[in-house]
Amino acid sequence: MLTASHRLRSSAEFTKTTRNGYRVAQAHLVVHFHLPIGATGPAKVGFTVSSAVGGSVVRHRVTRQLRAGAQGLLAELPPGSRLVVRALPTAAQVSKPVLQAELGGLIRAVVARAGAKRVRS
Repeated sequence: MLTASHRLRSSAEFTKTTRNGYRVAQAHLVVHFHLPIGATGPAKVGFTVSSAVGGSVVRHRVTRQLRAGAQGLLAELPPGSRLVVRALPTAAQVSKPVLQAELGGLIRAVVARAGAKRVRS
């Protein structure tokens, strides 16, 4: 379970992250990453699982699986960064290890991509 200090909660933070950040996608997930200039504090993670994924029980199961996977990957996120994980409809049909492995790969890819872009500019 993510602690309260690591949760992305306000819709403004979700919007800012998805609009201003870097995006990486695979078959079941899309990850948006934003590192505001001068950001401090803990990295924050939010999840978006729409009704296209399934009913309430399915959506909450997918969210729990993603939350558990993100908990182990918080150390890989820079301090002050914001991450939004969006589940695609196919996320409901895959197992927890597959979903968490994809999440880990996407987080590493988007952080590397953002770091490469920051060095150039």
